[in-house]
Amino acid sequence: MIKRPHFFLLAFGLILAGCGAPPTQDASMTPATPSPAGEVLLFDDFSDGQLDRSVWNVEGPDFWVNFEQQIYVDSSATIQFLDGVEGAENGVLALKGDYSPGHEAPGGRIADFISGRIDSQNKFDFTYGRAEARIKLPDAEGMWPAFWLLGNGRWPDTGEIDIMEYVGETDWTGVALHGPGYSGETPLVDKFFFPEGEDVTDWHTYAVEWTDQAILFFVDDRLTYRATRPMVEHYGEWRFDNPKYLILNTALGGAYPFKTSRIESPYAGLPGSTVDMIRNGDVAMLVDWVRVTAP
Repeated sequence: MIKRPHFFLLAFGLILAGCGAPPTQDASMTPATPSPAGEVLLFDDFSDGQLDRSVWNVEGPDFWVNFEQQIYVDSSATIQFLDGVEGAENGVLALKGDYSPGHEAPGGRIADFISGRIDSQNKFDFTYGRAEARIKLPDAEGMWPAFWLLGNGRWPDTGEIDIMEYVGETDWTGVALHGPGYSGETPLVDKFFFPEGEDVTDWHTYAVEWTDQAILFFVDDRLTYRATRPMVEHYGEWRFDNPKYLILNTALGGAYPFKTSRIESPYAGLPGSTVDMIRNGDVAMLVDWVRVTAP
């Protein structure tokens, strides 16, 4: 195993297409020096039975964006490690939604659900290369898991690459780019529809290949979407020459699921059938492994 560190609440009316913005930080636009071609910069197969905190941070309850219906907590109820999962190569990370009625965040926000979100900010980032993860998802409408990259500065000025988003329609997953002039309802977005006999409940490898001229998205090595630098610059500045860190999260309900389904009750974007699944412990994003490789 190689684990090598490299040195918003939105109003509900503002419905976003992507994962959304982190809290504002000081922008840092200094490009990183790419590593030698093919070098594995990070690999984690989650076989240790615990989170490698030299690589990963866990998001806490103060964080809230996109009208999501959960509170993120660092807990064994929301971040779990499983063995013997069918189809997995080794251990499995489960970022799980949990029913926790009346859960209160430090700022006073009340939610009925908690969930897990991890990132590698300030511990691992990279500029250019391939980022990929092998992921399995449940049939749960309104669940909003994602695998994505974010720049180390103010959103959207330092860029966002959404490698996989899912809102509970099992036949497709989405990708998107966000930056200045093309954030929120971004024009740089695409859906991949699985061929007959496949859907998100199978194991799939979701990947992005990122260069200084283009960003290519893959599902199981099938090219699904390509955004070139000229395409991006038609809408705004290219902000993909700076380091990006990894994020894996399981959100519940909120802006993107609501925009897709218009479900308002019992929770925004989250139907009663999925609430029942959460109560039963059946809503989680399973991650077999994550890998980042230099170009």
